[in-house]
Amino acid sequence: MNLSWQAETLDQTSFLARRTINPYYNLPPEQRATQRLVDQFNADERLWNQPGAYRGRLAPSPTGYLHLGHARTFWIAQERARAKGGTLVLRNEDLDSTRYRMDFVDAMMEDLKWFGFEWQEGPDCGGPFGPYAQSERRRFYGAAMERLRAAGLVYPCTCSRKDILVAARAPHAEDEREPIYPGTCRPKGAGRGLAHEFTETEAGSPAARVNWRFRVPEGETISFIDGNLGAQHFVAGKDFGDFVVWRQADVPSYQLACAVDDATMQMTEVVRGADLLPSTARQILLYRALGWTPPRFYHCPLMTDAAGVRLAKRHDALSLRRLRESGKTPAGLRAGW
Repeated sequence: MNLSWQAETLDQTSFLARRTINPYYNLPPEQRATQRLVDQFNADERLWNQPGAYRGRLAPSPTGYLHLGHARTFWIAQERARAKGGTLVLRNEDLDSTRYRMDFVDAMMEDLKWFGFEWQEGPDCGGPFGPYAQSERRRFYGAAMERLRAAGLVYPCTCSRKDILVAARAPHAEDEREPIYPGTCRPKGAGRGLAHEFTETEAGSPAARVNWRFRVPEGETISFIDGNLGAQHFVAGKDFGDFVVWRQADVPSYQLACAVDDATMQMTEVVRGADLLPSTARQILLYRALGWTPPRFYHCPLMTDAAGVRLAKRHDALSLRRLRESGKTPAGLRAGW
């Protein structure tokens, strides 16, 4: 018997089997993970393209008048929902009690309707996944926070923003609004059992004065496929650090509230501005920690003014309210995009 021939045949068979079982076998190692993400994205696309399966959302915050940049991003969200025969949800993100005003809520609803937005679920029309105002959804956030604390994934932090900014090891993250946390209050070791050191009420009490931070997996690359911008990669601890999930004012942070709402409202795609790409990486970690499947993401380029500065609510001249008062029409404004 020719054993060498037999061994060679087995090697060839094994090689062919590996290629058949693992379609990524011939790809360079650095490309395998990205290709897996692309294939999973395409598989999800086929699943969520089924009639009625798509769920998207508009999620304005009533802390000022909506501007033209909001309208463009929201319009893309609406068009994507319509194209897939899906459901568009309006969610009022009214957790910021320091800037929230009721007249901004009224203006938000009026301006959205004037511009031509039509949602199927929301604060004004209800739906199966309400309430549709974040200020009424505290029980959902509290339940998620309790799970994170029970798993030892969060810890109390007494650092102020000023403390973080002046820390010697506090480089600025890509998200310019939040510097990378230097780890001053981060416990050593696994951190399990921290959930029992503070209760939810104590975390927000004047005496405690603590925020609760989510411990990120240092050095891990968080990757996802963006429906508009393609493959995205962020390194935990480098591009963003341990982030706040519950504030000392006894309210959830944007990161936690957004992830919880998108999961419990069963969003299949989140359309938002490209400035929130780092937030997507953070929220993917929260989805994973809570055992939820993330939606797909579609990040839109930001709109800028004549000087190249991205629009913000302080750009009153480009608010939908002022544009309407000056005689502009929604169709005319959309034509200028």
